[in-house]
Amino acid sequence: MRLTAAQIDTIKSTAQAVLGQGVQVTLFGSRVDDAQKGGDVDLYVETLQPNLMKKIRCKVSLQDQLDMPVDLIVKPFGDCRPIALIAKQEGIRL
Repeated sequence: MRLTAAQIDTIKSTAQAVLGQGVQVTLFGSRVDDAQKGGDVDLYVETLQPNLMKKIRCKVSLQDQLDMPVDLIVKPFGDCRPIALIAKQEGIRL
């Protein structure tokens, strides 16, 4: 996984602060693969009540703090769409 402990802490604390306690954050995409270089931070976040404005605030805050692009997908717990399944199967829960 190509994130530092400090970056992981930032992601988790920001997601909880903006999207609410109890969120589950999964890193997926290129940052999971140590052999790759560059790339954005792909995050799949599960929450009780997804909210578009909170998602936007979270994305902007993460991009500012991490100083890199962030792709943020926020869905309710139990979502079974293909992106949810891929993120959960191939990703790393933070």
